[in-house]
Amino acid sequence: MYFNRRILQEAEKEDIPVLERMSFLGIYSNNLDEFFRVRVATLNRMVQSKEKIGKDDRERAKCTIKEISRLNGIYNKEFERAVANVTRALEQQGIRLLLEDALNDEQRAFLRQLYVDKLNGATNPVWLDKVKEISDIGDDGIYLAVKRTEWADHKKKCTASYALIALPDKEMGRFVRLPQSDGKENIMYLDDVIRFCLPMIFVGSGNCTFEAYSFKFTKDAEMDLDNDFGSGVIQKVAKGVKSRKSGAPIRVIYDESMPKGLLKAIMSRLNIDSLDTIVAGGRYQNHKDLMDFPDCGRSDLKYAKWPPIIKGDLGEADSMLDAIRAKDRFIHVPYHSFDSFIRVLREAALSSEVRAINVTLYRLAKASKVVKALICAARNGKKVTVVIELLARFDEESNIEWSKRLQEAGVEVIFGVEGLKVHSKLVYINCKGGDIACIGTGNLHEGNARTYTDYMMMTSRPQIVREVKKVFEFIRKPFKPVKFRELMVSPNEMRSKLLRLINEEIRNAREGFDAWIKVKINHITDEVMVAKLYEASQAGVKIDLLVRGNCSLVPGLPGVSENIRAVGLIDRFLEHSRILIFANGGAPKYYLGSADWMPRNLDNRIEVLTPVYDDDLQRDLLRTVDYGLSDTTNARIVDGRGTNTIPAGEPFRSQQQLFEEYGKQ
Repeated sequence: MYFNRRILQEAEKEDIPVLERMSFLGIYSNNLDEFFRVRVATLNRMVQSKEKIGKDDRERAKCTIKEISRLNGIYNKEFERAVANVTRALEQQGIRLLLEDALNDEQRAFLRQLYVDKLNGATNPVWLDKVKEISDIGDDGIYLAVKRTEWADHKKKCTASYALIALPDKEMGRFVRLPQSDGKENIMYLDDVIRFCLPMIFVGSGNCTFEAYSFKFTKDAEMDLDNDFGSGVIQKVAKGVKSRKSGAPIRVIYDESMPKGLLKAIMSRLNIDSLDTIVAGGRYQNHKDLMDFPDCGRSDLKYAKWPPIIKGDLGEADSMLDAIRAKDRFIHVPYHSFDSFIRVLREAALSSEVRAINVTLYRLAKASKVVKALICAARNGKKVTVVIELLARFDEESNIEWSKRLQEAGVEVIFGVEGLKVHSKLVYINCKGGDIACIGTGNLHEGNARTYTDYMMMTSRPQIVREVKKVFEFIRKPFKPVKFRELMVSPNEMRSKLLRLINEEIRNAREGFDAWIKVKINHITDEVMVAKLYEASQAGVKIDLLVRGNCSLVPGLPGVSENIRAVGLIDRFLEHSRILIFANGGAPKYYLGSADWMPRNLDNRIEVLTPVYDDDLQRDLLRTVDYGLSDTTNARIVDGRGTNTIPAGEPFRSQQQLFEEYGKQ
């Protein structure tokens, strides 16, 4: 909740282009939806499960749910104010949102024709008195609760009936552009278009008036996977995806002006209980659609483009494989172009010296160039093995489809290890001239590579490449004992190796040597790691944390964590890379990889962190972390209380500085 509020604060900054502020509002809403669907749903299950967990854990979960509900109520009011402010700022720039009662004759005629051409038949009301419950419908849609009032005897008597309409936003989009007026661009929510069209939708209703109020609900998105030994992995996951549709609603947001009788009818059919979150909101819900708000051709209301660059050492290389054998190479997306990595795969697919390619895939772009290169390699006679994670949350259906396409092309597809998500970002290329490995912090996803900050290290160092190969062997045979000297691999020894590195800093601090730790990571929630960082702080180790998201550690506590500083950074790119640097008595150790410090990453996933030995990459990693820690425009101090204070100092925007410096190389 504290992290997501930092995103909301970006939407409130008047110096950010207004369409980008609109996008931040959409990101905030989308994050909140997923948070309730996953994290709060898990807490709900803990509260309701009286056999599997202890009483103390159950009470803790219950208290956490109540605190989340409290914060959600506060932040929702801030969000509604932010939406109103951004909407006003947009109108000042000549783009306005119109309500159904503010249309001129031309616009009304436009909407009537739109109904005839597209909406007629796409909006099918369901009478609420004919429905026992509505929790079986999807929670990713937009719904209007309609009150139809039928008048008789010159409006002296009336009868009310209630209906539900699912908006056809998947077909129509959430926003409709209307004819211009008064020199302004006019946009209308699809919700309001439907409100205008209600007399046509309820054709034949006679002397009736209509009111419509929006609401949304969020379901428990945990999948129920059966243990049917007769079912294959794909069949189990496909069934699990379908099981989400029957998840219990755990949050409801509704238009606070909705009549009590209509609200009661909706709530009774959602089966809401006392622990669920119920919030009275504004006229519109599902604000995640603000990420796709029409720009009306106004590029001046968005961030100036920061085009990715082709790194000189890679762009000039005749052979990417030879360049990697000569020296460790890296890219830092989205500052650097992801195409350099695609070139590696394409060359491997065509090269006669390449015998095999192994890849782990977690999330994929819709028209994935990565998959196309792998299919090309298989068709060219290479032995291609892909470990694809079917349980990548909310990408399960997409990954099932990709796995089928890969299998059809002759690629060997492995579905990971039961009970362990394969979250590592690895490529192993077996070559006659020397094997190569790529180890990254982010998914092999071209879309993410345009908006997520991630590193990809490409190396031919035998000691690392051999162990990357061993990771793939471990995935094939997870019960066979395996040791890693260079890599940190979970769930094997990553936690213990991280603790040893921190213990080494503790010893150095007590002996008077240089002792510090710098970490750039997405989340720190593991209690053992938090306790060890507290211990290091008490021993005098200086700890700097650049934590984008969830942080269970509280810096600055007297006698506990006064040597710990934590900063969260929100800017135009999503900070996603994981970087660890340990002072090591004056000879710093560097690591990058896929793992956050959460129980799921350290205990229940296959994750990989690699040591970094190349001087150029070490300098780049240190600069990235130090710039983030020095940011005074888009950073917030993480203090465990959610105050999100801006650090003091001269204006410094780390992402912009990195972009400018990369452009000079």
